[in-house]
Amino acid sequence: MTVAATAGKVRRPAPAVGMLLAVLGVVYGDIGTSPLYAVKASLQHFPPNSVTPLEIMGILSLIFWSLVLIVTVKYVLLILRADNRGEGGILALMALAQRVSVGAHVRSALTLIGIAGACLFFGDGVITPAISVLSAVEGLEVSAPELRQYVLPISVVVIVVLFTVQWRGTGSVGRVFGPVMAAWFLSIGLLGLWEIVQHPSVLLALSPSYAAILCWHHGLLAFIVLGSVVLCVTGAEALYADMGHFGRESIRVAWLFFVLPSLVLNYFGQGALLIAEPEAAANPFFLLGPHWTSMPMVFLATAATVIASQAMISGAYSMARQCVQLGFLPRLTVRHTSNLEEGQIYLPQVNGIMLIGVTILVLSFKTSDNLAAAYGIAVTGTFLCTSVLATVVFRREFHWSRLTAVAVFGFFFVVDLMYFTSNLLKVPEGGWVPLVLGVALTAIMTTWKRGRDLLLARWRHDTLPLPPFLARLPQSRTIRVPGMAVFLTSTPDYVPTSLLHNLKHNKVLHERVLFVTVQNVDVPEAGPDQRMDVAELAPGIHRVILRYGFMESPNIPRALQDLNEAGVPFDPMQASYFLGRDVLVPATVPKLPWWQHWLFLVLARNAVPATEFFRIPYDRVVELGVRVAI
Repeated sequence: MTVAATAGKVRRPAPAVGMLLAVLGVVYGDIGTSPLYAVKASLQHFPPNSVTPLEIMGILSLIFWSLVLIVTVKYVLLILRADNRGEGGILALMALAQRVSVGAHVRSALTLIGIAGACLFFGDGVITPAISVLSAVEGLEVSAPELRQYVLPISVVVIVVLFTVQWRGTGSVGRVFGPVMAAWFLSIGLLGLWEIVQHPSVLLALSPSYAAILCWHHGLLAFIVLGSVVLCVTGAEALYADMGHFGRESIRVAWLFFVLPSLVLNYFGQGALLIAEPEAAANPFFLLGPHWTSMPMVFLATAATVIASQAMISGAYSMARQCVQLGFLPRLTVRHTSNLEEGQIYLPQVNGIMLIGVTILVLSFKTSDNLAAAYGIAVTGTFLCTSVLATVVFRREFHWSRLTAVAVFGFFFVVDLMYFTSNLLKVPEGGWVPLVLGVALTAIMTTWKRGRDLLLARWRHDTLPLPPFLARLPQSRTIRVPGMAVFLTSTPDYVPTSLLHNLKHNKVLHERVLFVTVQNVDVPEAGPDQRMDVAELAPGIHRVILRYGFMESPNIPRALQDLNEAGVPFDPMQASYFLGRDVLVPATVPKLPWWQHWLFLVLARNAVPATEFFRIPYDRVVELGVRVAI
């Protein structure tokens, strides 16, 4: 090879071991604990004592090809390419699709799809801790049957402790996540290999022909089984959602060379055990290997499920903050638990709601088998939304031909639709849970978005355009007093209502005035060149536009300190912040249905105050009440 050829070929550095361990601890916790319940739940659909090697081999083949097609091909090889400036996740994909789409109606449809996917993700985040912890603690029944009555209380205690320590942050605990999950994958892989060595014929199930034979022989029953087989790919969306934290290469390497082999070995090991000992169907995971391994695996499984739950809880925090920044949810309290990592946050409202939801699920369904019926719909629904959005992104962003984009992601859409439809059959058994959560959250998000748009239109109608107001200001003989006033406004081209009320009641205007508008952009983080725009509108009066990405938390006082570099003097101790407190009242002709109007009022009254959300010091704030009719 010539020197020129060698120089032209850029080699990407291999991911560091520490990064790969972190990927194992955060990204693969959910999908890594699926062997606890996926095979067991799939067998529940067949009559007792009637499962033959044919059914077992067919289920193993379905599981293997689900891991290959959905996780490996769709997510690891394709979807991970669609990064929104390094970030992933359903909302990042939605923002990317909106950016490259044409037409307002198309963008509105993509927004609705993204909202639906995000709502289903929240449903997944509630169900995952419940089913994971329950399935792990149920291992006590294998090693100590007399402890069966304590499974439910222990599960509730683990869940309560898990959620009550969230305020401390994941930084200290996160350091042990990786090694624990590495030990988990190594253990389940070795246990599966133990059984495979004794019954190597089970590897024939790698052929898709066994899946086809199962479907041919059982027809509708095989279709129903798909609803449980899909449990083996729960957590696939986490690969994409966590791309911004670890990068696609680390996620790919960890999956292809460690996680996937470990999962396949364990699933096929469970199949080999079931073929040799059909009575092991009661709990094939914990019956793998020698009897002395049962109790250690219970403790390791509990630790792994806590880690899997932690990953989903942290993901729910990030998703909620993204929804707030994109205008789909009211302001929520965001507390940063690390001085170094921006992504380590804690949202007490979300944490409390999830704790209540998970506890109710555990006490209501009582076993992991019952919860399995509720699990698949949330996962497969998100898969469908991702396939639709990815079709737009790969067609427009990556310039795929229409035929290629539709053929590739149309195939995955059909596969996802089969899994989703199969799970719809389980609605009476518990599948209604994620559907109810998804519909309720979608109603909340669309109501808030619609209500905020109406408020913005109302503000523009009730206030004055900024240029005429500034033109008349010198002739108004308004008294200018020392100091700096910062007026927060969502409409930079109009006079803030708080300024109009201040002039009406106090008859003064400060010598230096800042009109500050916070805008959200469809990128994860706004770059330094995007963060701030400053324009002088009149002597002593400036307009400042601050931009934040959907992965950021606004901090107005900190951002305004950069004004000094732009030549605008700013002393945080001399600035007074003027905010308008909206008092919402019903309009004579309401523009929202009565239930949406009621829901919007409830959301608005419980939103976090702007002072807390934008981190404005309370002792520097002046609030002026404004009645707004919608």
